[in-house]
Amino acid sequence: MLKKELLFRNPLKLMEIETEDVLQSGGFGAVLARSGLGKTAILVQLAMDGLLRNKNVLHISLNDSVKKVCLWYEEVFRNIADQNNINQIEHLWEAIVHHRLIMTFKVDTFSVPKLEERLNDLVEQNIFLPQVVLIDGLPFDKDIRESLTELKKLVESHSMYVWFTVKTHRNNEHGSDGMPESLLHLTDLFDVIVQLQPKGKEIHVKKLKEKPLACDHHELILDPSTMLVKG
Repeated sequence: MLKKELLFRNPLKLMEIETEDVLQSGGFGAVLARSGLGKTAILVQLAMDGLLRNKNVLHISLNDSVKKVCLWYEEVFRNIADQNNINQIEHLWEAIVHHRLIMTFKVDTFSVPKLEERLNDLVEQNIFLPQVVLIDGLPFDKDIRESLTELKKLVESHSMYVWFTVKTHRNNEHGSDGMPESLLHLTDLFDVIVQLQPKGKEIHVKKLKEKPLACDHHELILDPSTMLVKG
């Protein structure tokens, strides 16, 4: 019951960021922002949406330790529960956390073949079969098209989809839509691209690329006090 309650109140639905509807097998989504604006917080909320749907979520961090990633999840989960006035959340947390696996790599050692090797080990031993993959910290400031194309084939073969964080810089935004230069030659690989934009004291969530939607959506704001998305 609590799962359905939280899913129903999920503010990401206001902008139709329902991961199972927007991204299909082999699909890519990206969360863009400058440092410190909340890319990881958005990623964790997308992961939480998957966990509440009983999906297996693989979180890959190229910057943070497993302990730090766990703290992100616990904080976001507590804030979601507090925001919705839900008590006795321990049982729900225990029910969903076993659907999550955290994997870390050093940025300079991460590669698709290495990920494939570790994935195959998990799957062949029936330890964990991911359905949603989150990659936090992949550098997009160099030519990675070949690697992304290779990754797309890998996740499609496993019936998974991927959300990335993309670090941007104030001086590399390009064009009226704010698409960063580092992504201009990669947009064809992505189904959804979301950008966090500071406006005064607020952080707005803006879609730079999306699949055609059947209805209009509301603009969302990331609350800097809780790091949660709100309508």
